[in-house]
Amino acid sequence: MGSDALGLGPRLNHPLEEPAETPVDLVEVSGAVKWFDAGKGYGFIVPDGGGPDVLVHVTCLRRDGFSAAMEGARIVCEAVQRAKGLQAFRIISLDMSTAVQSPAPPPRERVHIAPTGDFEPAVVKWFNRVRGFGFLSKGEGMPDIFVHMETLRQQGLTELRPGQTVLVRYGDGPKGLMATDVKADDVALGAY
Repeated sequence: MGSDALGLGPRLNHPLEEPAETPVDLVEVSGAVKWFDAGKGYGFIVPDGGGPDVLVHVTCLRRDGFSAAMEGARIVCEAVQRAKGLQAFRIISLDMSTAVQSPAPPPRERVHIAPTGDFEPAVVKWFNRVRGFGFLSKGEGMPDIFVHMETLRQQGLTELRPGQTVLVRYGDGPKGLMATDVKADDVALGAY
């Protein structure tokens, strides 16, 4: 039984490739983007003629040459009926001139922390590359040391692994201890 017989629609060979087959019951929908979350990879369209919202997935946008859709943007698409409602299948046009422009967040001021000592060994407690920060530990009962991705980049590092031993210099920051310099164990510990 094919995926279309199950009501799942045509199977894509790869999210950015053309579909293996085109659905036969396409409906043209014009409307406004209600919201779109690039992190989640989807959003919804409010059709001009009323009715339920239409799901729009980032793979559909990208396949048709768009990277994202902003709230309020005018969109025309071909949609296909899925089990939970209409879903955009092909983007015909996307006019971002009507999108709601969010005010740019104020630029963050870089906090300059002076190290209070020499390099000391520490263990990576956790680090999230996507969020751009993590924490180091000097041991039980000791305060954690905040480490920002920018600090790592200054030392030529791109990531830290939980449990990894590093050498760190740190100082007092506005919310606690902050790393000012970090050296990876495989490079740094052999030198000390």
